[in-house]
Amino acid sequence: MTDTYFGNRTRVTEFILIGFLNPFEVQVTLFMLFFIVFLVTVVGNSVIIVLTCSDYRLQSPMYFFLCNLSIIEILITVTVVPKMMENFLSERKTISFYGCLAQSYFYFLLGTTEYVLLAVMSYDRYVAVCSPLHYSNIMRKKVCMWLVVASWLCGFFSILVPTVMKLQLPFCGPNTINHFFCDSAPLLHLACADIRLLEFIDFIISLPILLGSLLLTVFSYFYIICAIIRTPSATGKQKAFSTCASHFTVVTIGYGTSVFIYVRPSQTNSMNLNKAASLLTTAFTPMLNPFIFSLRNQKVKEALTDLVSNTVVFAHLKTPSMLSPAHDLVVGVLYVVVPPTLNPLLYSLLNKELKEALKKLIPLGQCQHQ
Repeated sequence: MTDTYFGNRTRVTEFILIGFLNPFEVQVTLFMLFFIVFLVTVVGNSVIIVLTCSDYRLQSPMYFFLCNLSIIEILITVTVVPKMMENFLSERKTISFYGCLAQSYFYFLLGTTEYVLLAVMSYDRYVAVCSPLHYSNIMRKKVCMWLVVASWLCGFFSILVPTVMKLQLPFCGPNTINHFFCDSAPLLHLACADIRLLEFIDFIISLPILLGSLLLTVFSYFYIICAIIRTPSATGKQKAFSTCASHFTVVTIGYGTSVFIYVRPSQTNSMNLNKAASLLTTAFTPMLNPFIFSLRNQKVKEALTDLVSNTVVFAHLKTPSMLSPAHDLVVGVLYVVVPPTLNPLLYSLLNKELKEALKKLIPLGQCQHQ
């Protein structure tokens, strides 16, 4: 859709997101798949946030950073996945001009903040393993809060200049984006202007942030591994490796996909590979992070076991005054959010009559799509 812009030229007012071109039956399946992914991501990361804020065993810098990471993961998922799910079932896969720029801004703001925070978490692990006696003095509560604030400020200011420059670009030609969200590269190539300067600025900004934080992480883990090797106790080695393995797994997935997608002077080729890699950072990594960080962590498993047993199993045996605010929050999530979301799947998709009605609806959707 366009309107008048500088005489004979027209200005784009909305974009079309191509996403994944599949038959309508496959689109419905993908909608259901990413609905489950979205639900697991939000609930899983919310549980991590509740645990780290309420359990006394998780009141340490490591879990404070993990709590902030879970907040970022929820926001990244909310920024991208709902619009993608809507387009799976929509005939017109459109997004407004300013909605597209807003989605792009928040995606890269949150992504940049996440990578800086991952570097901060690697430094936290370095201090914990290499300087355990000075850990409490170095990683004080005030220091940790400022490190988180610095991560957000780094993301904000690094994305601000490219976003302002994108707002000044004239979009007057094609409005089709070959992606499932408003990624920077396919959006820029729709502009009716020379974008080489803006591409270079994007490259210059992403290079020090991604590779700089990656180098900090690599050096931190280099010294961590050296310290672990010098540890005489086998139990101490196993504990240190177990603590760092989860963070290292997330770092490898996150940095690997982002360096592949964004740290290149030209990003016009291999868009299908870029879309597949972007799914890791926007949908699957946020979903897996709670499991990666919790299933290998004994303290988190103990806190989760206690919280579930206290709220679900024994909630009816306790008086309201004995329940903590965290318990009330978990019960609220279980009874207010989860059942209304799962009930359509449990009661409807398992129903034979509804399945037959859905099969009749799919060909109708195909006709409308064509």
